[in-house]
Amino acid sequence: MYCERCQRLTEGEICPECGKKCHRDPLPEDPCFLLSGGQIWVDMACELLDQEKIPYLKQGSLGAAMTVLTGLSLENYSLYVPFSQFEQAREITQAVFPEGEEDGTEETFEDDPDIERESEDD
Repeated sequence: MYCERCQRLTEGEICPECGKKCHRDPLPEDPCFLLSGGQIWVDMACELLDQEKIPYLKQGSLGAAMTVLTGLSLENYSLYVPFSQFEQAREITQAVFPEGEEDGTEETFEDDPDIERESEDD
């Protein structure tokens, strides 16, 4: 299903982002949310999409004036691609955004099970 409000693909009839009911399947030209993150991460994804000639929309969350005032480090961008090329774009961008890390953030060492930690009892 497709949420027209959030432009996201959903598994069920309710959008997990906005909570609204999705009424239709996506059309080939529908823009679909692909990923979001900071400028460096999203620009890497854009480069991959450009190489494969996949069209996209890069949309900032703060707006131009606020970005000028606060700087690029606080801006968060979202990428949208046509539904007809969504699966291809998702596969390509997995190199930059592994599954579950679509916001461009990295795991902290606390989340890594391979790092030994001292127990609090020591």
